[in-house]
Amino acid sequence: MFKQFKSILKNIFIVCILSQTYKSDVFAQTDDVFTIYLVRHSEKDYSSENALDLPLSACGEQRSQDLSIFLNDIHLDAVYSTDYTRTRNTALPTAIAKDIGISLYDTQNLNSFSTHLLTNKQDALVVGHSYSTGVLARLLTNENIGDIDLDIYNRIYQLVICGDSRKINLFNSSFKCIE
Repeated sequence: MFKQFKSILKNIFIVCILSQTYKSDVFAQTDDVFTIYLVRHSEKDYSSENALDLPLSACGEQRSQDLSIFLNDIHLDAVYSTDYTRTRNTALPTAIAKDIGISLYDTQNLNSFSTHLLTNKQDALVVGHSYSTGVLARLLTNENIGDIDLDIYNRIYQLVICGDSRKINLFNSSFKCIE
């Protein structure tokens, strides 16, 4: 199931890139093509005593591992997370698998962070929150995806940036928690 999903993802990515080659000389400017994956953190453990910084639930930990498997064959230069246990631990399996440190960002400075992402032109995973992921996507692509409902954890936003062209693709993971 994962291999089929990854194959579909790769094909969509290739189509997005190829569609842009007719508008500009992309192959001569390959540094202008990069992809950012935006996800909301995995499921929270509401039974935790640390109400201000809820950790991941067992299901959330499984989903984070599943995200790492999903991104296994995808090149990443950077992994970003907000400074919460649940976001860091959502990013952690991917960061470990890719041997990349997790860089922290602040949701209060999304304008600055979006500029940072666009300037660095890195393939990256960005783990955020229901209220910040849509805002960041809008800042990066000028498309409004809105907030993510509090019970939605299965969305992976793929932002393909090719020069001045920006495309967003939405994937819904088929992950099922094993309890």
